[in-house]
Amino acid sequence: MPWKERSRVDERLALILSIIEGTNVAAACRTFGVSRQTAYKWLRRYEEGGEAAVSDRSRAPNAHPNETPEDIAELVLKARVAHPTWGPRKLLAWLEPRHPKKTFPAASTVAAMLKRAGLVAARRRRQRANPTGRPPNAPGGPNYIWGTDFKGQFKTGDGVYCYPLTMQDCCSRYLLRCQGLRENSCELARPVFETAFREYGLPNAILSDNGSPFGSASFTGLTDLSAWWVRLGIEVLRIEPGHPEQNGRLERLHGTLKSETTKPAKANLSAQQRVFNRFRAEFNDERPHEAIANETPGSAYTPSNKAYPDRVPKPEYPGTFEVRRLNRHGEVHFEAYRFTIGKALRHEDIGFEPIDDGIWRLHYYAQQLGTFSESTGILARPGFANKASSTRTRQRNRSAS
Repeated sequence: MPWKERSRVDERLALILSIIEGTNVAAACRTFGVSRQTAYKWLRRYEEGGEAAVSDRSRAPNAHPNETPEDIAELVLKARVAHPTWGPRKLLAWLEPRHPKKTFPAASTVAAMLKRAGLVAARRRRQRANPTGRPPNAPGGPNYIWGTDFKGQFKTGDGVYCYPLTMQDCCSRYLLRCQGLRENSCELARPVFETAFREYGLPNAILSDNGSPFGSASFTGLTDLSAWWVRLGIEVLRIEPGHPEQNGRLERLHGTLKSETTKPAKANLSAQQRVFNRFRAEFNDERPHEAIANETPGSAYTPSNKAYPDRVPKPEYPGTFEVRRLNRHGEVHFEAYRFTIGKALRHEDIGFEPIDDGIWRLHYYAQQLGTFSESTGILARPGFANKASSTRTRQRNRSAS
């Protein structure tokens, strides 16, 4: 009869004992349904090692030609322990130039190695929204666009809130600043930007969200901070409300920053800043980035050739423009109308460019603020029909007259 799959060892022992007790080998083989060659094999093993020798042996080869050498595996695991948030590709991009004479395995092999070593935490799969279009921040080179934002605030060990202000070059991913502040105000943010401008020069544009201290609810959307950028010749770009993915490079950076520097938070702001500084040095000069062919941001970034000026120039508008100065309330009088532009531009000159009969485009330095129609009294931001502004304009017009 054929051997049963679940009791192969027992069947082998029964065969061997039958032969030892005097049963003819040929007869025993017919009874147990095996060949003589198989019977003699198990009999020989039993004589050499007893019952344990008739158990199944591993069919794996003694040597694996593709097995990762121990010294390579040790390097990979040590690198992962030192950089627990780095994935297989980033680890390989970091290890290979440091050990040019060694051959490292594929990223998939490294991933399996990390998993076997218990160095990979299971992640919950998240459903992602389909992309709705290209974000308006495709960089054209270093310093073409800087992204800036405040990472979510948290408390340090002494109970004081820390607001990390970050600045990143969108092309090279170079982290220009990571500064912990006690609040997200224009007064505290401006010196951080000024030191960055003095060190790296001026970008062509800065991309931010619409919150304080970068944006306001005024007609221009400018704050004291972003109006200062405009005076320096920097274009102010903003993401659409509710679309943080349009500043996705910085959002991704913030996820890494949070996991590597704030869990747990440090004792106080000074200690937390020291951690931020170490993170920034590693991010710029050690951490490979896949978006720039696994180069480091520091190797891909070059400072701007637009130096920070000692004095901010006054705006110069073409002779075809009508120039008006805002009062201390941020209001301007134009023709028969009076309307509010924004307190961030109080006592500043803005230019009215004629673009059609009774239609004017408003400028502050090189920044376009919106349009104004004499016939309707509508004051509109670029791309928006600002009906609330037009209503206030008419009311003030009637009260002024």
